[in-house]
Amino acid sequence: MNEKHLRYIQQNRKKIGISVVILFFSIALGILIFHTIEPSFFPKPGNKIVYVAADESGNFTCDGSDDQVEINRALAYVAENPEYSTVHLKGNTTYVISDSILIGSNTVLQGDRTAVIKLEDNADWTVGKPMITQMDRSGVNRVTIKGFEIDGNHDNNLDKKRGQGYYNMIHFYDSKNIDVHGMYMHDGHGDGLKVERSSNIIFYNNKVYKLGHDGLFAIDSENIKAWNNRITCRTNGGLRAMNSNHVKFYDNVIDSFFHWSAGGAGILIEKTTGIVNDVEIYNNTIHDTYGPGLWLIGYGNSYPREEAQNVHIHHNTFYNTGTNPNINWVGGIVTSGFYDTLIENNVFDGVYHGAIINMYPTTADVDHSVDLSPKGTGYKTIVRNNIILATQKRTKDPDGTGYAIINYLPETHTIVLENNCLYNNLGGNYKNASSTTDIYEAPLFVNRNKHDYRLRPESPCIGAGYSPTGSSENGTNIGRY
Repeated sequence: MNEKHLRYIQQNRKKIGISVVILFFSIALGILIFHTIEPSFFPKPGNKIVYVAADESGNFTCDGSDDQVEINRALAYVAENPEYSTVHLKGNTTYVISDSILIGSNTVLQGDRTAVIKLEDNADWTVGKPMITQMDRSGVNRVTIKGFEIDGNHDNNLDKKRGQGYYNMIHFYDSKNIDVHGMYMHDGHGDGLKVERSSNIIFYNNKVYKLGHDGLFAIDSENIKAWNNRITCRTNGGLRAMNSNHVKFYDNVIDSFFHWSAGGAGILIEKTTGIVNDVEIYNNTIHDTYGPGLWLIGYGNSYPREEAQNVHIHHNTFYNTGTNPNINWVGGIVTSGFYDTLIENNVFDGVYHGAIINMYPTTADVDHSVDLSPKGTGYKTIVRNNIILATQKRTKDPDGTGYAIINYLPETHTIVLENNCLYNNLGGNYKNASSTTDIYEAPLFVNRNKHDYRLRPESPCIGAGYSPTGSSENGTNIGRY
């Protein structure tokens, strides 16, 4: 059977048209259908890609209603036939779904840039049901999702609250080797990509705008990388890893949609019960966030040092972070409950409250049922070669804020300061902290107004940074560049 006949059969299977009924009850044509339709019900052998379209140009045809039916038939065929690997959504089409899309192992779900998967109006799905998820409840392996748009259709589903587990866009659990890239994900109720108890997750080259929770949320997982994403937060954060290890977040740009409901931290690293001892966050630009630029927090029952240490935060830019007028835990980097954190070669410009702060939020600011205070003592943060300037007072309870460095937990937490440049911070340079090696001069950026934080040749930060004893480095710069 040729492809025109194939598309005809697929379209009329869904609509149960009159012509199909006639054919079904015709003996002669029934024999023909049995012998010719069944063998060619799916794409021709040798074609590795199964196409889904709305204009009868694909192997499966959608009509703008319950489109997950045809998409899932295509994905099921790929899962059952190893010679096929990919389902491709053709563009200039909005595929409206009324149920989850189910993807299996060793599968690529891709689409043209103008292909849109959209949640239907008034969906009324149960909590926890995602838009795209795994076919096998025991987990999937080697899955790629790339190239198209997901519209969470938030404004036409206002009966559900954001951040409560409704309509996550992509959700995998007990899975491995998950690749999500080149996506545009916007206007959702929940997470962009949520993974649980999974490994080898990469999330890159995505545009994420106004979701109802996190852009990426990794829980109890390992080997997580996210890079080159452009994220605008609305309700929660941009990138988040909870009880997850071997994490790298780099080369991302994160800000917040300015609204009274707008979000938490640009990046959140959280430890309660898992091991978090290998995290690197670098080369990101985080600005105008409602919450802190970066929130690093360990809490819960007492835990050994090796379960919450070795977080390296370096060569990032933070400006105007912490604008939320309703919480006190705003700032550049807010941290507590971690050992041996190294914060170096970052730029903080005009952040609210403080650039680097040891504190934990009170339950009144976060969740009345959770105590976010870390147990134990000896938590240390090393802060070196950073430029911090023009720190502002926070909006909520501004008295005593606006310092470059603040330690609200001096009995349990220590900040070690080495060769930073602190300048023109509204509240002063230190609160419960001190340094003998910091400098206090204007850093002389190439163009601060345009957020070009490269150093001019005459900058006092050139060659003034800390270098380890015995290091061959000579003249390490302070700042990101």
